Amino acid sequence: MEKIADKDFGIESLVTPSLEAMGFTVVRVRLTGQPVRILQIMVELLDGSTVTVDDCSKISRAVSALLDVEDVIKAAYSLEVSSPGIDRPLVKLADYERFAGHVAKIETRRPLEGRKRFRGRLVSVDDGDVRIDVEGEVAAIPFAEIATAKLVLTDELIAEAVKSGNA
Repeated sequence: MEKIADKDFGIESLVTPSLEAMGFTVVRVRLTGQPVRILQIMVELLDGSTVTVDDCSKISRAVSALLDVEDVIKAAYSLEVSSPGIDRPLVKLADYERFAGHVAKIETRRPLEGRKRFRGRLVSVDDGDVRIDVEGEVAAIPFAEIATAKLVLTDELIAEAVKSGNA
């Protein structure tokens, strides 16, 4: 599925103020697909509680109205609103800081030290580099080189989600 950069339409910057006013933070916005486009908006509650189906419905109605008024997507599209889930994508530098100590999968845009895929425990973020412990070796991956990343579902991650009431 082809990814269409959301920055081309300014969708994230357009919807963020409204969603923050509703008590949500935007995790990720993606516009994918040709010829049928799908706008995916992933959100979390600012207070850290669980996003419900009703929350997603409210967001969908608000975003639909906003996008209809602004008319930023000229072609037909479907809107999908969801929470990031336990094994969430890591999108912003702050995500790597927040989930330090957890296991993640990272894929880079180009090979770094002969590899594009890294799986290990997130250590820290230093000077724009994400540090990840891969089998006892700490790799420093420039944030700008990360194509995709997500948490790996582990017993620790599940236990933390249960403890915080997000499972």
